Order: sequence, then C-alpha cells, then structure tokens
Amino acid sequence: MERRSFVKLGAVGLAASVVSPVFSKGESALSDLSKTEYIGGPKMISTWSHGLDANRAGWKKLESGGTSLDAVEEGARQTESDVKNRSVGIGGMPDREGHVTLDACIMDWESNCGSVGYLEGIAHPISVAKHIMQNTPHVMIVGAGAKQYALKHGFETIKTPLPEVKKEWEKWKKEQAAIAKKPAINHENHDTIGLLAIDAQGRISGACTTSGWAYKLPGRLGDSPIIGSGLFVDQEVGGAVATGLGESIIRIAGAHTVVELMRQGKSPEQACKETVERLIRKHKDMTGLQCAFIAINTKGEVGGFSVYNGFNYALKTEKQDELIDTPFDRKW
Repeated sequence: MERRSFVKLGAVGLAASVVSPVFSKGESALSDLSKTEYIGGPKMISTWSHGLDANRAGWKKLESGGTSLDAVEEGARQTESDVKNRSVGIGGMPDREGHVTLDACIMDWESNCGSVGYLEGIAHPISVAKHIMQNTPHVMIVGAGAKQYALKHGFETIKTPLPEVKKEWEKWKKEQAAIAKKPAINHENHDTIGLLAIDAQGRISGACTTSGWAYKLPGRLGDSPIIGSGLFVDQEVGGAVATGLGESIIRIAGAHTVVELMRQGKSPEQACKETVERLIRKHKDMTGLQCAFIAINTKGEVGGFSVYNGFNYALKTEKQDELIDTPFDRKW
C-alpha cells in the first residue's frame, strides 16, 4: 500500500489514561527484562518501505561499533535527504500556506531526549533534536526558536518546498478556491518514519522525523515530535514508535503505552496489539483511521501491529534485511 493512502481522516474521541504498574513497598520497578544480559547482535527496525534504506544507513554505524543513538540518527537523516519522499524532510508536503515545516525527536537508553517542532528550512531536524538533547537543559524547541537555534549552531539549510511539490500545492489551492470553500486538510500525505535500534551492548535508542500532515493548519504538531506519543524508550523495558494519524496517537500516549505494556510482560507484538485495541476503543468512528506501532524489547525481540492492513516495517540484522507485514485488527 502506498503511504499517501495509508492515513484517512476519521472521527476522534476522548483521551485515554495510561496506567502504570503499582509496586509494593521495597519492590523494584526494574523490569526483569533489564536484568537479562543481552546476547543478541545489533538490530534495527523502521516504519514503512523507506525504512529499508534508513536501516542500511544506520547499520553502517552499528557494524563499525557505533551506538544505537548514532544508528537511529543516521537512519533518520537518510530519509530526511530523500527528495522523493513526500512525508519526511526536504521532499515533504507543505501546510496550507505553502510552508514545509518539520518535526523530529530522538531518545536514548538513558532517557535523554530532544525534540524540534515546526522547524522550517533546515535539512536535518533529527540532528537538531539530538543537539538540543546533548547541549541544553531543554527537551523541545519549536518554531522560530528552533530555527534560530539550528542556524546559530551551523546546521545545513534547505529551500522548500521543492518545485514539484510547490506545483502540487498550487494545484490544491486552485481546486479549493474553485469549489469556494474553506481548504480541507489533506490527510493522504501524512506519515512519518520511526526508527528503533539496539546495539551490541544491548542499548536501545529511537528517533522519529516527519513533515507532518499535508496542507495542515499552520502551527499544527502531530505525535512525531512528542516524547511518549510518537516515540518512547525505557532501557528497563524497551522502546516503541508510532505512525499514522498523530491526533489519535497523542490521545493515548501511544508509544509510552506500548512500552508500559511490555513492562507488564507482554511481547512487543502483544503490546502493540493491545495499544491498537485501546486506540480503537477510544474512537467512536474508525472509518479510515489508520495507526500502527512497532516495538523492540531488551531481549532484542521485535513486533508490530496496525489498525488496518497495509502497514509494514523494515528489519535489519546481520543476516536479515527485509520488509515485514504486521498483523492488523481489521481490513480496509
């Protein structure tokens, strides 16, 4: 399935509460998983078919002794540089005013995290997010402040939208004017890439990067730059990333929910499945509302699950380099 047809707008409901396990006095919250010595090799998983190239780029870091953080950053940068990708980076679609604005976040095994939102004209928002994580007391910087920060620290600039993307936007604007109505948000080009890696030492990191919902309202942020929604990593348990309609994922703190379910002993696939089921319960109308999650635990086990069929993720190990179709709750 093409990514641009993956997400279709549906009704959204109330927010869900994420319940963490309760520990008795003196009992450690440390998952048994974290006490298990990691004996597997490095591994990467990334959303969608473009995750194959992202994994290959990140794998070069892993096989040369780099950390999982190095790997997910490099993988995200690969997709951000892809001029053919219409939902991430330089090739991304603009908001309804014609501005391509980028969101990204990154998180490592020590729970350090960084994020940028509504960043315009910068080639690699994922690297800006990492720089914020490593060099400031903040987690998230957005808008003009994020761009000022990136320029101050010498990050590469880009000119967006690309000419071919601008033509698509101009056509969309004319169509909206022709039918004399307020422009509707086009949901068909809305997606992200989420990446998770575990390195030779068993350390897990994750990253997300996106240009967001095509023709979105100016200023809109989805789940991708939000720690706990689009991405969450806890070295006691594992990590998860989300893809799909950000507004619905935010409502259930999607990635965090997956990780907490793994903390309770569920496998990555089981945790993703239960999170999808929770999301479905919180929406009265699921017509066309697609979301998906992938996860990895500290044993190196991976899995994913989606609301509808058509979602896949890329897996890279020393012996594997493949695209995997996830189980799903319902057919289109």
